Amino acid sequence: MKIGDVAADFELPDQHGIPRRLSELSAGGLLVLFFYPRAGSGGCTREACHFRDLERDFARVGAAVAGISNDAPAKQREFATENHFSYPLLSDAAGEVADQFGVRRRLLARNLPTKRTTFVLDAQLTVKFAVSSETDMFVHADQALAAIRSWNPPPSLENGPGDR
Repeated sequence: MKIGDVAADFELPDQHGIPRRLSELSAGGLLVLFFYPRAGSGGCTREACHFRDLERDFARVGAAVAGISNDAPAKQREFATENHFSYPLLSDAAGEVADQFGVRRRLLARNLPTKRTTFVLDAQLTVKFAVSSETDMFVHADQALAAIRSWNPPPSLENGPGDR
């Protein structure tokens, strides 16, 4: 997926096993969707905690946050509980959504099935921003937030908040 592409709507279970649709997650405006390789690993914990720490800042600019990996819902729930995440963690066990977004690894590097990549989608599921870095755990949230702040007005709010 690249900027301007429209994501196909999908449904995946969250950390509680509740089916969540992409269109529902992005319905409020912007959605910051970050793919991470493994729930509970050191790098993924740092990345996900940074999103948690900036969650209020994302909310102030009209963006929700959701994470996605191929971990099972029970593993995602353990990860979310341990780190006090209030945003959903989606389980893409078959890797189909990772395929759609072009972030699934074909050759497993250190048994990490997904490339660490973040997308910002608008309410129409159009990709507005993307960033990928395997080693800088903070660049994902920082750059996504900076990009959203730079939009004046943000793409999802062009007609005003009452026109959604």
